[in-house]
Amino acid sequence: MKFATKLIHAGIHPDPETGAIMTPIYQTSTYVQKSPGNHKGYEYSRTHNPTRTQLQNNLAAIECGKWALCFSSGMGAIDSIIKLLNPGDEIIASNDLYGGTYRIFTKIFEKFNLKFHFTDLSKTDNLNKLINSNTKMVWIETPTNPMLNISDIEALTAICKKNNIISVVDNTFASPYLQNPLLLGADLVMHSATKYINGHSDVVMGAVIGNDDSLHEKLAFIQNSCGAVPGPQDCFLVLRGLKTLHVRMERHCFNGKRIAEFLKTHPKVDKVYYPGFETHNNHEIAKKQMKDFGGMVSFTLKNDSVENAHRFLSATKLFSLAESLGGVESLCGHPATMTHASIPREERIKSGLLDSLIRLSSGIEDCDDLISDINYALNNS
Repeated sequence: MKFATKLIHAGIHPDPETGAIMTPIYQTSTYVQKSPGNHKGYEYSRTHNPTRTQLQNNLAAIECGKWALCFSSGMGAIDSIIKLLNPGDEIIASNDLYGGTYRIFTKIFEKFNLKFHFTDLSKTDNLNKLINSNTKMVWIETPTNPMLNISDIEALTAICKKNNIISVVDNTFASPYLQNPLLLGADLVMHSATKYINGHSDVVMGAVIGNDDSLHEKLAFIQNSCGAVPGPQDCFLVLRGLKTLHVRMERHCFNGKRIAEFLKTHPKVDKVYYPGFETHNNHEIAKKQMKDFGGMVSFTLKNDSVENAHRFLSATKLFSLAESLGGVESLCGHPATMTHASIPREERIKSGLLDSLIRLSSGIEDCDDLISDINYALNNS
């Protein structure tokens, strides 16, 4: 079954009671049992819910995994993954990663005697330099947020397997349409399903997909014990959003490429970060492990300052200034003061996240209109 067909059919079945082709919203907290323990696999909706089950089955299929678990947010998914570890364990992570991930690592889990090492994983050798006997997990974000750095998933996960280390890939920016880390050796794939997977800016959700039964058992226990589960209405909306993931991603990629090419020639723009450029760091790896280069584009201004970035962001009409990404509408943001404000400035600058860096999430509008909007904002800021 090919990807587009999987989105519509894999793991999804008509409702057994009514034959409804769309998965119903099972808006219930508990389930009647014929006798104690005699049930149809459902006891309480924190543990299982039929709407959630179909979404998880569909996500597992499109990510080429054996199982999937959905969480109330991407951060809930990350929280549960890190709870696989024990005090004294060490984690190696991309140094250019989502600010919320950095925050939960450093502000929450470091207090429980977990040690995090942040390094540039776009250079595979950096991983070998940091591995020691306490290293239990490697956290790979590719493309990274917001610098769009590319890491070689196959090479990094091979090192992890050799050293008996759990490898996790945050696949949010790529989506399962562009990249399938499990096929490249990853143990776990994590998504903020809020973004491309849902695609309509009306749900907050996270997901973890894998093949290892032991990891599934542990994560399902953590999920049920800690309770970061999504409601059935949200699961229904994500199932609906997934049905158009392939057609949405095609337009996101088309618009992203044209916008990146336009920005590259604009006199007010300094650097453009887009994996589709041959000059982009690890472009050849991106070509190998991704189907296309995505709809995310970041750029800096020649006059590098927070004030100049804010003037641009205030001048756009079609690009809405907002957190998040991956929706049908185009969004713009200023990582230094928004999504990555929790990262100390000196750490941001080290990874290239300058004060003027602007992140664009290309929607599915007409690209000529989007380029006109960017041009207007650059010329009037």
